[in-house]
Amino acid sequence: MTQKLVVIGAGMASGRMLEKLFDANADFEVTLFNAEPRGNYNRLMLSPVLSGEKTYEEIVTHDDAWYAEHNVNCRFGEKVVSIDRERKVVVGEKGEVAYDKLVIGTGSNPFIIPLPGHDLEGVIPYRDLEDTQEMMDLGNKPDAKAVVIGGGLLGLEAAAGMAARGVDVTVIHIMGHLMERQLDEAAGYLLRKSLTEKGIKVMCQANSKEILADENGRARALLLDDGTEIPCDLLVMAVGIRPNTKLAADAGLAVGKGVHVDDQMVTSDENILALGECVEHNGAIFGLVAPLYDQANVLANTLMGIEDAFVNKEVSTKLKVTGCDLFSAGDFAEGEDREDIVFRDPARGVYKRLILQGNKVIGAVMYGDTADGAWFYSHIKDGTDVTEMRDTLIFGPAYQGGGAADPLAAVAALPDDAEICGCNGVCKGQIVQAINNGASTLDDIRATTKASASCGTCSGLVEQVLASTLGDDFVIPAAAAMCKCTDHTHEDVRRLIKAQELKSMPAVFQELAWKTVDGCHVCRPALNYYLLADWPLEYQDDPQSRFINERKHANIQKDGTFSVVPRMFGGMTTPDELRAIADVAEKYAIPTLHVTGGQRIDLLGAKGEDLPAIWADLNAAGMVSGHAYSKGLRTVKTCVGKDHCRFGTQDSTGLGIKLEKALWGSWTPHKVKLAVTGCPRNCAEATCKDIGVVCVDSGYEVSIAGAAGMDVKETEFLHKATSEEEVLEYVQAVMQLYRENAKYLDRIYKWVAKVGLEWVTEQVTDEANRKALNERFAISQTVYQKDPWAEHVEKEKARYTPIANLALEAAE
Repeated sequence: MTQKLVVIGAGMASGRMLEKLFDANADFEVTLFNAEPRGNYNRLMLSPVLSGEKTYEEIVTHDDAWYAEHNVNCRFGEKVVSIDRERKVVVGEKGEVAYDKLVIGTGSNPFIIPLPGHDLEGVIPYRDLEDTQEMMDLGNKPDAKAVVIGGGLLGLEAAAGMAARGVDVTVIHIMGHLMERQLDEAAGYLLRKSLTEKGIKVMCQANSKEILADENGRARALLLDDGTEIPCDLLVMAVGIRPNTKLAADAGLAVGKGVHVDDQMVTSDENILALGECVEHNGAIFGLVAPLYDQANVLANTLMGIEDAFVNKEVSTKLKVTGCDLFSAGDFAEGEDREDIVFRDPARGVYKRLILQGNKVIGAVMYGDTADGAWFYSHIKDGTDVTEMRDTLIFGPAYQGGGAADPLAAVAALPDDAEICGCNGVCKGQIVQAINNGASTLDDIRATTKASASCGTCSGLVEQVLASTLGDDFVIPAAAAMCKCTDHTHEDVRRLIKAQELKSMPAVFQELAWKTVDGCHVCRPALNYYLLADWPLEYQDDPQSRFINERKHANIQKDGTFSVVPRMFGGMTTPDELRAIADVAEKYAIPTLHVTGGQRIDLLGAKGEDLPAIWADLNAAGMVSGHAYSKGLRTVKTCVGKDHCRFGTQDSTGLGIKLEKALWGSWTPHKVKLAVTGCPRNCAEATCKDIGVVCVDSGYEVSIAGAAGMDVKETEFLHKATSEEEVLEYVQAVMQLYRENAKYLDRIYKWVAKVGLEWVTEQVTDEANRKALNERFAISQTVYQKDPWAEHVEKEKARYTPIANLALEAAE
């Protein structure tokens, strides 16, 4: 008989529980409440979303189609008001739902320090997508400043993400070193040093006193108890979480620190179960995802009448903060009966410390090299007597027994019950079993076991298990093929397209022995780019082999509307252009106008069917596409230069406009951003762009390969030019060299890291070669420097009309 199951909270734990129920075809009619206006997404991946490495869509774990497939009644954006246990009814804001079984997964609330000013606008926690979006928006403001209170993992990820977006970030931490719960002082020092080198200010042993407000009642600074004021446009509190127990407590359930549950995840009411960060089990509360997934499995089994019991296992912590590898397990506090074994390699930034009590390892802290973490953790769990290997213990399993170092020895020595993926609780034995059943790649392992499918930090370890198990049959990922359609790498394909003069996709598929008839969604966009870059006069661009944003010539938003960004050359505009933008916004009810970090105006919320008309109106005012959707030139950011600024040395605005007019419309392996700044004060932020020009008294300093996204990197000097014409010549040569040689979806800084700055410099400083690069770039521009908006207004109108409208037109 079908039972009515109501679930409160669409978090990662309840999502895993529903997966297990549906996989087992359990007979439940499910209603899912969530206070957020969306379903389940991977909260562990909010940090990559913040830094720009991922989009929200990429971290959604259960989309609308998944809920529809399993007939889940989704009550998203609706809070639960109360639980009526007598009537077995959940009361939502929009009505009641009866239940046979109820699952509470209300998660946790961020702890907000009750400082004076904690309730000001501009003070936020770091908990959900809305918090993440507010921090992302801050990155679009010039000279933005943020303060993060809390030097734990969450606070540091918030700081790193905002710093990656160009925000000036200061971390305030009350303790003596960062992440004191996971790291000892030495590892905390190395982490702080690394963060400081990345431009993040860190203040330890700093005590917050008050959050100061501006005249509009918004946070403007944090005041410390020593009188120091730290200005900020946004203040993020990341100082911990508290189980959200209010709903359960109001319903009369047993509650302590969290909602009390037994080993079967049942609360004090036999018809109500709970899981996740809101629960308390045998005095323990939970914040890591691994035990939450264990709870999900047990709870699902309980609902299905399968005997199971939750056990709170000791967990290790493998962390990744802004590219720093960290590992922590066990007890690493000092004590009279404890001894340390320490290994340091300052040149590589490696630190390892083992804590021994008697002849057993009870704790481990590692920074910079964590490959042996699982091996040490297995000894901590098992209480292994390490007397015989004490002298070489710190060097890991590869050195035990007097043997030489073997890269795979560490993973080969792990027992089958050694945990590989902490997020999903996957041990080595499960991965080996999957391999024995046919899994041979990292993607296969993710699909069958979920190992490395959450935060991804164990991916390298999973590959080592693959390599040690498969032996000679293991294919090294570094030489990965372009896609499943071919065994060739991107580099192979680029070389062969040129060498064999392949000038169409069918030619590539035939001559390079593609395994599929027409390629796939992975290889076609790359092939389309390679062919148009190498054969601009012979190859015809294939719009269907482009991503949706490039096909639509606008950025699709999460609600299905589009973002339209007209080009403003060098960030300059006119009253007529501003009037045209205002008219379009009013005429088509554009809900949001946003000044971007690239000195342009973004019209957000345009309907797909309105795009051709919007383009036509903007074209009429002389405006063209800003290519904010493209793998091509995005913007050339400028400062006002010598015409207005007393520090300006050259006409940076004029040069920026010339560069943008020369380069726009050029397709490239990835997006390209430029900046021209009028003096070394660098107001246009030229030293963190793909290509930057700094004007000085004696000319122009051209530099390349900067980054301000997931990786923050200063540009590298390329050439000192004496004229604007010389700047244009060198920049166009670099662009063409990048276009002809880089792997698709590699930014300039990644390409330069592979080929070397010296090689790039040699290619563009050789006069004959530079001239040839400019000539080839000019030929390509004759084909592709066209406004796609103007081209698509009429002939492509049908592509932007909803299918339902087309059907009505046909019927008429």
